[in-house]
Amino acid sequence: MEEKNKYDYGIKSTLAQCWAISGPWLLHIDLGIQVITSTIVIGTVENNAFKDKNEFLTITSEEASWFGSLQYLFTPLGNVFSSLLLDRFGHKKCMILTNIPCLVAQIILYYAKNVEMLYASSILMALSIGLLKAPSLGYTGEVCEPKLRGTLTSTMTIFYYMGTIILTMMHSITKQWRLTMIVATMFPIMTIIILLTTPESPMWLLANGKPLKAQQNLRRLRGKVSHEKCENEFQEMIKYSVPAKSDEPNDKNDTNALKQLFEPEVLRPFRLMMIYFFYRNLFSLLTLLPYLVSIFNKFGAPVNVEWTISFSMSLCIVGSVMATFLIRTLGKRFLTLLSLSVCSVCYIIIGVIGVNWTNAEPLKSWIVLILFFINNLISSAGLTPITWTLLTEIFPAKSKNIACNISTALFFVITFCMTKYYPDYSHLVEFYNVFTINGIIGLFGCIYFYFCLPETENKTLQEISENFK
Repeated sequence: MEEKNKYDYGIKSTLAQCWAISGPWLLHIDLGIQVITSTIVIGTVENNAFKDKNEFLTITSEEASWFGSLQYLFTPLGNVFSSLLLDRFGHKKCMILTNIPCLVAQIILYYAKNVEMLYASSILMALSIGLLKAPSLGYTGEVCEPKLRGTLTSTMTIFYYMGTIILTMMHSITKQWRLTMIVATMFPIMTIIILLTTPESPMWLLANGKPLKAQQNLRRLRGKVSHEKCENEFQEMIKYSVPAKSDEPNDKNDTNALKQLFEPEVLRPFRLMMIYFFYRNLFSLLTLLPYLVSIFNKFGAPVNVEWTISFSMSLCIVGSVMATFLIRTLGKRFLTLLSLSVCSVCYIIIGVIGVNWTNAEPLKSWIVLILFFINNLISSAGLTPITWTLLTEIFPAKSKNIACNISTALFFVITFCMTKYYPDYSHLVEFYNVFTINGIIGLFGCIYFYFCLPETENKTLQEISENFK
């Protein structure tokens, strides 16, 4: 039974897989660039914050809030388009397509003369982000062999943070946000060129009745090995993907897809992902990004807030790098429980100290700040990268594309709600009590994942799917 997991392709296979997912890696650099774009533009043009005499465009705080939030509102629409296109055109063509609205949005920003053009660019970037997630993650999950899947998929987060740092560094060099935007267009162009050289997913080819092409692409992805060398893995792929076309051959595909969403093997992983999304957002920086300045000010540590924010993002990169090694050695289940428990304890201690320790104010400020840094590091080494790795693995082949797209769309809805209503939540229960309550909720999450989260590391997609039947 274990032999089928030990394909033993060698270093050429690893290099071939790295080249194949270089496209998704570049897409996640594009993602980081798009997410941080609003920060740079708003920071420059909101009430002409830098008093730049050469900048004629000025927006109010209300207009800035709309420009920054439109990405959350329209990203699910991109997910809908992605679900309609994936089965028909495949992962590769959809990944190429997602660069088009990104490229157009950056050009619009360069020529922006009014706030309406800013809104249009934000909506286009939202559509690009929505189109991006499912094909890039689905492709990575399908082309990587089991022993490398978790490690290579987790690296997506590293490239996302690289994108945020690349754009901020470009802006610090050019000092002009319009020039920064037009220079950034080289990334979607480069991504398209790279994607044109990579093979389509063998799993998608199998599901669309192209077994010979699928086997050819699998051999290419495993370092151009012989037919016999990859035969075991190819047979596993057939077992996993054939039901997508053979369960009910007389029914319409669209009807099948809707029915399949309500089957236990889809509903159970879907419920698991929704809960995982919630805890991922509860302890990651994503939902707190707009409020980091006020959070650090309330901590009261004698630090420069701007550099502190940069340091926090750097810790996220360090955590993402750690994840590429920890997932392989510890497994996703153990790493989830470990990271969630550590983050929960950090939050509880922050809350308890903040509420009850009224003396030694400078020491208290440093302790809560360091605990917050530890939470950022641990969550980015566990919960954040594992989220997207799980999404590529736990849904059955027959409903993977539509389930991944619906899940991703709901992730952005959850993110929007948690970000939008954080100030109200903080005002209702008071600042430090937010950390205490979130930490206690996190401990309940540890109990849930202990009983409901299976180990997926070094398992074939077929074996993972069997866990939810």
